[in-house]
Amino acid sequence: MKSYESWGRYPKARDQRVVAITSPSSSLPLPEDDRSVLPFGLGRSYGDSCLNDNNAIIDTSALSNLISFDPFTGILRAESGVSLATILEVFVPKGWFLPVTPGTKFVTLGGAVANDIHGKNHHRAGTFGCHVTKFEVLRSTGERLICSPTENPLMFQATIGGMGLTGLLTWVEIKLIKIQSPYLDTRTIKFRNLDEFVDISRESDPIYDYSVSWVDCTSEGANLGRGLFMAGNFSERTKSKKRSNRSIPFPCQAPSWLLNSLFMQSFNTLYYNKQLSHTVDALTHYEPFFYPLDAILNWNRMYGKRGFFQYQFVVPFDQKGETIKEIFRRITRSKRASFLAVIKTFGDVPSPGMLSFPRKGITLALDFPNDGAPTRALMDELDTIVFGAGGSIYPAKDARMSHEGFLASHPRLAEFEPHRDPRFSSSFWRRVRNPA
Repeated sequence: MKSYESWGRYPKARDQRVVAITSPSSSLPLPEDDRSVLPFGLGRSYGDSCLNDNNAIIDTSALSNLISFDPFTGILRAESGVSLATILEVFVPKGWFLPVTPGTKFVTLGGAVANDIHGKNHHRAGTFGCHVTKFEVLRSTGERLICSPTENPLMFQATIGGMGLTGLLTWVEIKLIKIQSPYLDTRTIKFRNLDEFVDISRESDPIYDYSVSWVDCTSEGANLGRGLFMAGNFSERTKSKKRSNRSIPFPCQAPSWLLNSLFMQSFNTLYYNKQLSHTVDALTHYEPFFYPLDAILNWNRMYGKRGFFQYQFVVPFDQKGETIKEIFRRITRSKRASFLAVIKTFGDVPSPGMLSFPRKGITLALDFPNDGAPTRALMDELDTIVFGAGGSIYPAKDARMSHEGFLASHPRLAEFEPHRDPRFSSSFWRRVRNPA
């Protein structure tokens, strides 16, 4: 049975009515009462941007068909409920790949547009929305709007990164990229601290299309922010041995005490030291490079019934990296370190969406087990640093951002408001738009 919850499993939605749409030509399934609606894809948003507490959600899983593909331009049109996994399954064997992909392939096209997802190639390619050519939005009035950079351009900009609040996407067009092989020429570099990370990123970004780093949030002093930098370009080489795509299910609901500070520190130390050499070059299949966690089904169970918070932010570059260093110091002192910590530099490719998250700077994504008030207090501390530096928090991964924080993160909010469909809402939207 399908579960209509967020990937972080917090907060829980109450009295959430589920309605479905069966085809792109169907009418919008609006409740007869005054409840609002919100599209729901595969539920990979971490917080409450995919939830609609005491209201209704529209299950888009029936919108699962590929419509057309032009092998000369790479333009694919597909219904909004099609997953990135389906696109990869069909088109990688034909020599095509997604222009931008997040760390999971279990995301729908509609969700990718609504959250204007980003990936390991942001410094080169920008966000997913940069590669969207056209889509249709079905409004609560029954109006259907074809949107592109030149047709209904303001609705196009509002819908990209608009968190599903401008209407229901029925189909989406994106431009795929040509590849010669499903493998990448990859390089993994061990770095001792955040200064080395910045230097390696600066040197590697002009060379590699894709880059990301795992970072140790438990290290201190001269080793503050040590980690593993991973970069790659699609290769012309391949391997003859067939690769298994089997996934391993996470076996059970983990007990809440498992992810304690000792476990976190031990895990981080072992993971950092798994690579003995400073640099390792390899030929790597795209699955483990882009989607390492997809190999473990339902990995969110490791955080137990209380769920977890994902905290992702971006802050502008500063001369000595003091902002990001201070954030690491606070996390280390708190003893609430994340073992799934990912750091990356964003480039200056502008996002098309009015509420898009990425902007030039350093972005860090952290997972914190939900331990209640102490976890929230740490994130409140981090908010002060992030917003004080002119940074932003990612709505697709948020479950507790304040009204003031949302305003600080999105300077184009007033421009977006007129394009929101009045019958569309979410738990996230009501939380960040209503001052406490």
